[in-house]
Amino acid sequence: MSVSDWSGSLLEWERELGAWKARLDPVFGRRELRETGRAFLDGLLSGIARKTGWMMAEQAGLSRPWRMQALLGRSRWDADALRDEVRRYAVEALGCPDGVLVVDETGFVKKGRHSVGIARQYTGTAGRVENSQVGVFLAYAGRLGQALIDRRLYLPQDWAADGARRAKTQVPAEVAFATKPALAREMIAAALDADMPCAFVLADAVYGSDSRLRRMLEGRGQSYVLAVRGNHTLRFPTVEGLIQTDPETIADDLEDGAWAAHAAGEGSKGPRLYDWVRIALSGYPEDGRERWLLIRRSRNDPDKRAYYLVFCHAGTTLAELAGVAGLRWTIEECFQRTKSDLGLDHCEARSWHGWHRHISLVMAAAAFLAKLAADLRNAASSKRNETSPDSSIAA
Repeated sequence: MSVSDWSGSLLEWERELGAWKARLDPVFGRRELRETGRAFLDGLLSGIARKTGWMMAEQAGLSRPWRMQALLGRSRWDADALRDEVRRYAVEALGCPDGVLVVDETGFVKKGRHSVGIARQYTGTAGRVENSQVGVFLAYAGRLGQALIDRRLYLPQDWAADGARRAKTQVPAEVAFATKPALAREMIAAALDADMPCAFVLADAVYGSDSRLRRMLEGRGQSYVLAVRGNHTLRFPTVEGLIQTDPETIADDLEDGAWAAHAAGEGSKGPRLYDWVRIALSGYPEDGRERWLLIRRSRNDPDKRAYYLVFCHAGTTLAELAGVAGLRWTIEECFQRTKSDLGLDHCEARSWHGWHRHISLVMAAAAFLAKLAADLRNAASSKRNETSPDSSIAA
């Protein structure tokens, strides 16, 4: 077994990429548009620092950026059809029975006021209110990796009600104002309708606090671990009757002996160890399901806590729930890699279609890389360790 067998240098990048491009050709239709789409993917996967029209055109050997710009603008093709193909491709590469769906948002800080959906709004990317666009995303994560599989541009209410700006940025007439949790519900439902193997749905408190999302998932029998804020209102039965409280109050009243240490996955310095506890929110399992309040506490700073509402199969262990809760970081890794390596935040297009086309093309490039990484992990795990012929080394 040579180093190249497990290092990945023998992976047939060009062959795999060619097959992925061929699979995407029907999305673009006309031959010229297919060629431009292929060149755009090459540019995203290249080492150029900025994925702008000019630099992508130069990378493709074109003297002008018009074809690249037209791909995002006036040309005719369906970004949602590309998104659907990315979702299928990702689940083929990464799908597993214990995979998870993760929803979160990310910001795109920009100057000016003409790009679709741009407004002064809070974005976690900057950690403050900035002039920005905000996109809500859905990622799939399995044992072999993770990838973004859906996206929605959040259109602030002022934008949704402004006919002139809608017309100028080509916002479709059927697109109305929708909250971020409503966008998340649409994406999660579409993924589940596509029969993606999903053990849990994960989200932060913006989405976990949405009762409609929780009811939708419970109606589907879909397990979830959704973050909520410490002051989230809780009502549940006890022997004394129905009580109303909140996660923070419950955590304050817990004794030290109630907590158990479990890892929330691997970090850069090894297992991320926290203290955990869970409190039943229903007196008995319903249709084989249980509801819990899950609380995570920092071992270095006990006042630093996180709270989750859980819906899961009866018998699910605290250790498993801790591990599932820790998987929410996978979408953050998707954001980091697609922004730093693939130009997720380099979109120059101002229109609704331009934004969704650029983002979908980046997702296609990211899914390709996720598949290569998954193939490499599969190849490495299938190789049997071989004993060194040097007996002194073996000893």
